[in-house]
Amino acid sequence: MLSQPAAFVFSVTIGLLGLFQLALAAGAPWGRLAWGGGHERLPPGYRIGSLVSILVYAVFATILLERAGLLAVLPSPEIASVGAWLIAGYGALGIVVNAISRSLPERLIMTPVAVVLCGSATLVAIGA
Repeated sequence: MLSQPAAFVFSVTIGLLGLFQLALAAGAPWGRLAWGGGHERLPPGYRIGSLVSILVYAVFATILLERAGLLAVLPSPEIASVGAWLIAGYGALGIVVNAISRSLPERLIMTPVAVVLCGSATLVAIGA
């Protein structure tokens, strides 16, 4: 059964990405790795987006952990099942968006991260 290790990999990876987004929101000079790479330090609107991303990441991790049977907080298993497929699809979109970024650092670093997230979410979604 791969879904539990895959959910763990997803959760750790997205947790680290959440810390990265928190650092960006706090003004870290890593903006070339996110949001299209157009800013060294993110402007206020993007900083807010980074904070919102952290909340979205937490929801994603919760859904996948539930689908893998490692958590029981959602009102029905169908939410986790459908949600896992939506997250996997969102991950596939993330691969494309990062791969075509104008920012070379974002392409080189965030595309592989998106592949890990998409792959692990897909394994959870199919119930592997």
